[in-house]
Amino acid sequence: MGDQPRRKTAEQLRSHRWFGVDDIRAFGHRSRLLQTGLSEQDFRGKPVIGIINTWSDLSVCHAHFRTRADEVKRGVWQAGGFPVELPAHPVTEQYQKPSSMLYRNLLAMETEELARSHPCDGLVLLGGCDKTPPALVMGALSAGLPCIFVPAGPMLSGNWHGKKLGSGSDVWKYHAELRAGNISQAQWKDMETGIARSFGTCMTAGTAATMMLAVEAMGLCLPGASSIPAADSAHPRMATSCGRRIVDMVWEDETPARLLTQASIDNAVTATMAFGGSTNAIPHLIAMARRGGFQLDLERFDAISRRVPLIANLRPNGDTFLMEDFFYAGGARAFLARLAPYLDLNARTVTGATLGENLEGAEIYNEEIIRPLDRPLQAEGGVAILRGTLAPRGAVIKTSAADPKLLAHTGPAVVFEDYNDMNARLDDPALEVTADSVLVLRQAGPQGGPGMPEWGMMPIPKKLLKQGVRDMVRLSDARMSGTSYGTCVLHVAPESHVGGPLALVRNGDLIRLDVPNRSLDLLIDPAEMEARRAAWVAPPVRYARGWTALHLQHVRQADEGCDFDFLEAGSATPEPEIH
Repeated sequence: MGDQPRRKTAEQLRSHRWFGVDDIRAFGHRSRLLQTGLSEQDFRGKPVIGIINTWSDLSVCHAHFRTRADEVKRGVWQAGGFPVELPAHPVTEQYQKPSSMLYRNLLAMETEELARSHPCDGLVLLGGCDKTPPALVMGALSAGLPCIFVPAGPMLSGNWHGKKLGSGSDVWKYHAELRAGNISQAQWKDMETGIARSFGTCMTAGTAATMMLAVEAMGLCLPGASSIPAADSAHPRMATSCGRRIVDMVWEDETPARLLTQASIDNAVTATMAFGGSTNAIPHLIAMARRGGFQLDLERFDAISRRVPLIANLRPNGDTFLMEDFFYAGGARAFLARLAPYLDLNARTVTGATLGENLEGAEIYNEEIIRPLDRPLQAEGGVAILRGTLAPRGAVIKTSAADPKLLAHTGPAVVFEDYNDMNARLDDPALEVTADSVLVLRQAGPQGGPGMPEWGMMPIPKKLLKQGVRDMVRLSDARMSGTSYGTCVLHVAPESHVGGPLALVRNGDLIRLDVPNRSLDLLIDPAEMEARRAAWVAPPVRYARGWTALHLQHVRQADEGCDFDFLEAGSATPEPEIH
């Protein structure tokens, strides 16, 4: 179990500087809490637990966080702590434009600064929808205080006319059928009320499910917490348990620096690959690792993916099962227990025990959902990393969600300059495109989007849909939803906006995708490539103020995690002085 817990005294609490000393500043701090009706016994000499809550009226996946925060508080009070709720940017996946990814680093920065500037001794992080788990963990790792993550949990399975519906995955599927003329507008409209039936995150194996599982595998969740459906009565009990545990973590000084190791990071990557998780996990995990001072690059993802089988039979990789089914099959504990030969079981966790100890006794109740290691859904993990003349710093493809026949493919480029150009021309009957074409989208990366929107699963042109085409090679510097599927090459680095090779592709150029050999190449003469590079002109600056201007000045490329250069691990920001 590693180092034996050490106990802090009340005078060693960080919050003692605010509430425990006898000076004029502490007088003010205490009197302001007394004005709310609290008594000094409620807070003096107790660990102050900051509950970072990403609830909002537009954060529909987190609709239950208003009550979950109260349930966390109950646990904190039970354990002898003092809970304080600190609202934070909700990073709403469904409503923020052009991309919620533009605001991941804002939440990470806010989390760090909330923790640093307030009298917090420990943190409970309430997140789940795609960008909130990495952002909260990034900020908490930088703040360095004991922390525990409360995952939002997946929503209930969707249902429409007796068919099981999965978030995102079935939206793309049935929208293609609508555009092909195979279902009616009335049927499409009717589906709206059946695809999202409760609060909670997407119930497919999308980005939210992936990141919640990755945080648990990293050791920052209670065992099994990441897979509990949001509407299940076990979920509020888990939240209260987190409130109790964080108080002990503060007394034991269980900071991330004491808990996490390189093995913790590798465990998170391993779980992601075996889960067939979202490609979005790659930049998120790189950013999280760097905040903790650990190494993680694209090669590590590819190496782990090559040796780890994909054993979670969930959409969009499988055809039938959703996260509610995964929970009933044994959930995250059963999944990680089955994956045990590929994990470092000595890695420590927020429970005070090792990962291996947390997994003891876990059982699997449905081996079609959590597959045996010798009968996986796919022999390798769900992701491959590509390099070549089109992606000298790497690109990503989710092989588990692609058409196997297209994983080795050469075809002519059909280039769209940006998202608006694609929307305007994609369904034009005059567009020169066939099933062998490679659709190319530019200006969708960390700077070009801005914020690397989920545009990578480009729609199939309508005239091809009517011919029965349901997949083709698509290539961009964008991301795609973790609920998406198809032969989509993503995260091309460097991006087109900064003059990466993607900026130099022209209509009709042959592009070769060779996933078995991990390559992606533009098949033109090197001299022609250099001539195009010399003629390339950088796009004009579109944002001169505000958060987006700061983002454009400091965001890293996709292969580096899309964090800000000044927020990565380095010298610690000093503690605030008390004035």
